Amino acid sequence: MNENEKGSMTFIILACLALGAITIAATLKLAPEKERTAKVPSIATEEYGKRLLGQTAELLGPDVSDPKMRFTKSRLSCGACHLGTGTEPGTLGLPPAFGHYPRFSGRTGGQTTIEDRVNECMVRSMNGKPLPKDSPQMIAMAAYIRSLSDQDAATGASQRKAHEPPPFKTPTRAANLDAGKTVFMQHCTACHGTDGAGLLAAANPIHGYVFPPLWGADSFNTGAGMHRVLTAARFIKARMPLGKPDLNDDQAFDVAAFVNSQPRPEMPNLEADYPDRKTKPVDTGYGPFADDFPLEQHRYGPFQPIEAYYKKLTKK
Repeated sequence: MNENEKGSMTFIILACLALGAITIAATLKLAPEKERTAKVPSIATEEYGKRLLGQTAELLGPDVSDPKMRFTKSRLSCGACHLGTGTEPGTLGLPPAFGHYPRFSGRTGGQTTIEDRVNECMVRSMNGKPLPKDSPQMIAMAAYIRSLSDQDAATGASQRKAHEPPPFKTPTRAANLDAGKTVFMQHCTACHGTDGAGLLAAANPIHGYVFPPLWGADSFNTGAGMHRVLTAARFIKARMPLGKPDLNDDQAFDVAAFVNSQPRPEMPNLEADYPDRKTKPVDTGYGPFADDFPLEQHRYGPFQPIEAYYKKLTKK
């Protein structure tokens, strides 16, 4: 075999080896994706995810006939906070949510995914237990939230911003619970009742609430984000009363404090939250803290001195 023939043969062998390597690499890359896709149950659709947000009590609540599907202890729906099954722009709207994850969470002290965030709501806001991350329900909810994010990207941030409510400005005082009760009686009882118990959708509690309870056994627990006065006040000012929000900063602040002063389920082991105490929001209603401000001030304010303390602490 002459030199030219040897060169041609060498080229052919190397080309075959290269082609084989590419084929193997593609197979290794694609196989997990095919395997993952094959494992996704047909029920885990975006539409099912939307139903889970809107009919949480009926599909995952304590009255579901299948005990294995009882994931929430309350009869709330996710849509009680994420209005319009999460489609409403602004405060607690879900359109931009998917793009925020994975991200660091001060509450857990580590990186969290969108599935982790859903389960935080399940355990805290819904006073229940976490969904398995590979369950059809979790896959469907994540898919639905992702679809809202895709729609949000198509709409554009500028249009979304146009629907944002006026920002809440924290009053420079402690919340007044008596004033908050007055606001509640004047503006909130038509939907939530004078006892804060809400309005059931039907005689059968499996259908959940038309208007959610704001305290009591069926409400969010003490570990929920809504149990923080500033979080609740921002939501109340932006969204309540439903359809015609008209409360000012002081009214939203006081009524949020009044609602959060009422009895509700206690979440255990809250002391494990925020391993780095300096990342704990100033209005967290439970200790321990990285400061000496009293628990009452963390619950009801004034919050500016606490904020100033942490701002100075992080500059050191």
